[in-house]
Formats: sequence, C-alpha cells, structure tokens
Amino acid sequence: MQLHPVDILIIIFYLVLVIAIGFLIRKKAGENLESYFLSGRAMPWYFLGLSNASSMFDVTGTMWFVAILFVYGLKGAWLPWLWPTFNQVFLMIYLAVWIRRSGVVTGAQWMETRFGNSRGGELSRLSIVVFALVSVIGFLSYAYQGIGKFAAVLLPWGYSPETYGVILMIITTIYVILGGMYSVVFTDIIQFVMLTIASLIIGVVAMVKVAPEQLAAAVPKGWHQLFFGWHLNLNWQDILPPVNQKIASDGFELFGIVWMMILFKGLLVSMAGTAPNYDMQRVLATRKPREASFMSGIVSVALIPRWFMIGGITVLGLVYFMPQLKAMGPNIDLEMLMPYVIQNFLPVGAVGIIISGLLASYMSTFDSTVNAGAAYVVNDIYVKYFNPAASQRKIIRMSYLASFGIVLLGIFFGLMSTSIHTVMQFIVSGLYGSYTAPNILKWHWWRFNAYGYFWGMVSGLAVALALPVFFPSLNMLIGFFIIFLISMAISIVVSLFTEPDDVEVLKSFYKSVRPWGFWKTIHQQVVAEDPQFKHNSSWQHDLLNVAVGIVWQFSLVLLPIYLIIKQFDALAVTLLISLVTSYFLKKNWLNRLED
Repeated sequence: MQLHPVDILIIIFYLVLVIAIGFLIRKKAGENLESYFLSGRAMPWYFLGLSNASSMFDVTGTMWFVAILFVYGLKGAWLPWLWPTFNQVFLMIYLAVWIRRSGVVTGAQWMETRFGNSRGGELSRLSIVVFALVSVIGFLSYAYQGIGKFAAVLLPWGYSPETYGVILMIITTIYVILGGMYSVVFTDIIQFVMLTIASLIIGVVAMVKVAPEQLAAAVPKGWHQLFFGWHLNLNWQDILPPVNQKIASDGFELFGIVWMMILFKGLLVSMAGTAPNYDMQRVLATRKPREASFMSGIVSVALIPRWFMIGGITVLGLVYFMPQLKAMGPNIDLEMLMPYVIQNFLPVGAVGIIISGLLASYMSTFDSTVNAGAAYVVNDIYVKYFNPAASQRKIIRMSYLASFGIVLLGIFFGLMSTSIHTVMQFIVSGLYGSYTAPNILKWHWWRFNAYGYFWGMVSGLAVALALPVFFPSLNMLIGFFIIFLISMAISIVVSLFTEPDDVEVLKSFYKSVRPWGFWKTIHQQVVAEDPQFKHNSSWQHDLLNVAVGIVWQFSLVLLPIYLIIKQFDALAVTLLISLVTSYFLKKNWLNRLED
C-alpha cells in the first residue's frame, strides 16, 4: 500500500516514542522484582484498567471479530463468549478481590497461599508455570500471525508478513525489556488513546458512507436479528456462497445448541479465575483488593470503542468489499476486510493514526504477554530454584534475558502455525480446557489438594496437546468439554486417594482469601480458634451480581454496533438496559465492596 508521507511520519513517530519511553523509565523499573513486574504496586487502578483494556484490544482478535460479525450478523455478538469475554464480570464482582488478597508477584507464586510448600505444593506451582509459559507462547504466536498479515498489506516497504512480524516484535521487545510493567502501562495508555481515536474515525466513516438500505441489500435475511432459535437460519447462497461453507466448517448451524455450550463453557472458565497471564498481573499489581475489582470493572467500559471499530469495518466491508470477496472464489479471506477499509476510506493523517493505533493494539497485547511470561521464568524458576539470593541487578538482567527468549519462542511457533484461527482454537478450547477444572476446585473445595491440582493440570494439558494431533477435525467446543471432564475426574480421584493439604495452610488461605464454597470443615476449625471470624456467605449475592453484570457488559458491546447499523429502536432499548443494570450494580456491588 502506498502511504502519504504524513502518514509515514506519524507511524515512525509513534514507534520512536514507545522505544523512548522504555529508555526514560528504565531506572525506575529496575529498582526491584516487584517494581519491574508489578510497577511497585503503585499504579492507580484506572491506569491498570486502561492498560488491561488496551492489551485486550489486539489487532488479531479484532480481525477475527470482524469476520464473525460479517458472517453471523448480530448473532456474532454472542460468539466472543467463547474466550469468554464475561470473565471480566466474575473478576469485577468477586474473584479479583480473592486473587489480590494473596499479595504475591505471579499466579504460580499464588499457589503457595493455597497449597503451601510441600512436595505437592511445589508440583502444583510447577504445573502453573508450565501452563503459563505454554499459554504465553500461544498468545505470542497468535499475535505474530495477525500483525504480520496486517502489516504486509498496509505498510509501504514491501516486506513479507514474517519479516514485518519479526521487526515489530523486536521493537516491542526493546521497550518491554527496558521498562518492565512501568513501560507496559505507560505505553498502553498512549496506545489506548490512539485506538480510541482510530475507532471513532472508522465508526463515523461507516455511519456516513453506509445507509441502512445499502446494508440490508448486502446481507441475508436474519443478519440484523440478535436472537435465534435452534438453527442459525442465515443463507448466504445468493450473496456470497463460500460463507455458507464457513458456517458449516465452524459447526455453528445449530446455533441454539452452540450458544448453550458457549455459555456453559464460559461460566466454567470464568469461575476458574483469570489464567496466569497479563490479566492476572494487572490484578496483582493493584494497590489493594478493592481496587482490583475496580480495575476489572473499567475494562468492559474501556472496550466500547473496540466494538465501534469492529462494527464500522464490518459494515464498510459488507457494502464495498463484496466484489473483491466474490473474485476470490471459494477461498475467501475475511481477514482482509480491515486492511481494505483503511486503504480505501480514510483521509491522509487519519490513515497514519489508525495504522499506528492498530500497531499499538498489537504491541499492547504483545508487551503485556511478554512481561507476564518473563515474570514466571524469573520469579518462579530462576529465583525460586536456581538463585534465591540473587541481587536485584542480577534479577533484572535475567528478566531481560527471559523476555528475549520468550519472544524467540513466540516467533518460532508463530512461523509453524498455519493461521490465526488455528492458534485461536488451541488457546480457547485446548489451553482453557486444561486449566478450568483444577482452578474451579481450588477455590471452592477444601479437600482438593496439591497433587490433585498437579495431575489435573498435567492430564488436561496433555489431552489438549494430543487432541489436535489425533482428532484434527474435532469441534473446538466438544474438545473443551472432553479436556474438562478428563481433567476434572483426575483432579477429584487423585485428591481423594492422597492426603489432604496441611491444615494450617488451608486455614491461612481460608482466613485471608475468604472464598465461599465447600469449606465447612476448615471453617469449623477457624471458628474454634477465632469465634469472631465470619464466613463469606455472599455466594448467592455474588452470582446474582454476575448474572446482571453479564447483561450489563453485553449491552456495552451492542450499543456501538446498533449505532453503526442505525437500528435506533434497538439502541434505545439497549441503552435503557445498560442504565438499569448499571444502577443495580452500583447499589448491590459497588456500594457493598470490601477489601
């Protein structure tokens, strides 16, 4: 793509700026381990929340969401629950508080608060380290796939997607290594501002360029409908026949059943708590538990501009990119919608801002993932097992080396993966399938022990890695439930056939974290020692708030989409739902939140 010199200067200025930030805050970040990986727990919660939202606003995921909204219409708004997006609601309502009360540096170190330092505790910690590193490399491969393809189309220097992916990874790695989480948060906030500007520009262009009649002529009957029956009932045969093949290959024709599976999967994954990635690092970096909830809550609000961008690109693509898609024949590439819109609909200056913003979205995801991965390597492997007495200077140097090594592995596996969709499927179904069962049990059942956790995680991860090899065509949702059931069964059986964890560790965990669930045995022992102790009886209240919170978050997704497609009646109803649920959450969650 040919860019105007003004756009090129904007892109270059942005790339130089983020590197400069790394150099400017290098000294502050290098004070100690907590400063490097958690910004000294001194950042305001809203900075961390905006940083977290910016990390989730990745270019690869945005390209995928555009494709599903294009294919499935308003029903596609349900499909992000595959991740699941509403895990932020569970964190906001209660889980972020539980996680933050531990006061540790990483998710693996958090295992000590639950399982102690016994041999089983060490194994459980190692299993979460392995999971964290596998997931970090998976996310980096996913990001590498998306940014290379995006940059090769939009940047003017003619390099291959692989070359662009490596160049952008190197630039991002420089400021991550130098500045740690300080650098990540400060650059993420700059990136968030740029992404918001880019989203508004694309959304406004779509609203100006596309009339409702044009959109209606470009989509099949039922595309505008949010709700559904057992069948999807979208037929693209007279408009773009290959889309029907995509729906068949996705396995989403029986949409009612798929939605129930997505919802059930999402609830299970969300109850397990955040995976040991950048999301957990933001929770641990907050100043106190109450602020951890605030931080998780602001993420859903901050992501509203992303849906404005997704809706704008989708609408412009449906109306104006259709001839190019038809010319592709059966192998349509919906991931080209975003580059096409940027190339054809935006004025000079705006193109540079938007390309910089989308590069920023990639960098934001990438930098947070690298920082989280390096934290596990340094804190949970190097310091824990190889050099407990390491000086702060040596620890920071090891952090640099760990970050660089993780990036190299991400590039390597990114080169081996075949597509964005392939990597996404592995992350969503495989990795989270192995993580879910043991991490639900660790919160809610006192008798679940460290050996059960270790073997549940290991068996789940082994099955997750084996399924794509032996059953390559297996639906990812079915794969998730297979992995989940095997992992759950092994977790329970191993726990029942081994000794319970140290009762003092369990009492300490129960008193500090205060989870609800099946803790009666431990509660009785705690009350015998401290008659003033009150157990957490808020499970019904928390789950009601979660249900309302999911509706609230979903309304925030729909608002910008309805605005883009100019369905003003639906927009008004959705806005009313958003206001009512916001008021409910203020009265029943925010006003009652404790540390």
